[in-house]
Amino acid sequence: MATDTAATTEVSEDGVRRRDWIHIAALGTAGVGGASVLFPLISQMAPSADVLAASTTEVDVSAIQPGQSIKATFRKQPLFVKRLTADEIAKAKADDASDMRDPAKLADRTKAGHEDVLVTMGVCTHLGCVPLGAAEGENKGEFGGYFCPCHGSHYDVAGRIRKGPAPKNLVVPEYEFTSDTVIRVG
Repeated sequence: MATDTAATTEVSEDGVRRRDWIHIAALGTAGVGGASVLFPLISQMAPSADVLAASTTEVDVSAIQPGQSIKATFRKQPLFVKRLTADEIAKAKADDASDMRDPAKLADRTKAGHEDVLVTMGVCTHLGCVPLGAAEGENKGEFGGYFCPCHGSHYDVAGRIRKGPAPKNLVVPEYEFTSDTVIRVG
């Protein structure tokens, strides 16, 4: 019996038993196998190239004249970019103190140094319709901004809700000016 115990605890010159070597090899193989299974599962959760491409949109605002708006697309939704006139800016600033359902100042909805450029999502906050007022000749509502024909929400020139069932102002997405004439949304 003493010889059996001596054979199983036989230690090599570096102090590692044969059984330890088998455990190390098995665990190493299991680790590599686990990583080779997990890598494809985790990498398939990364966004695809078309999703990454749609994550930002660049808009050139140099051609927009004061009082004009353009429609663009951001993440498959309409985006309104409007260059405000001096009168519209003065009117919006005068309304900053008025009672609104969703109070917001014009300065909070535009970027410093570019107060004349208003960027909003073109989606009514009531039920997701596209408001009118961004194109020439469209109904701009009672407050001269945007009008949602679905349920009658009226927005002012700063995209703030003034009348109707919409609970919130038109959403201002994250954006920045990459130059004096180009904005990057997203």
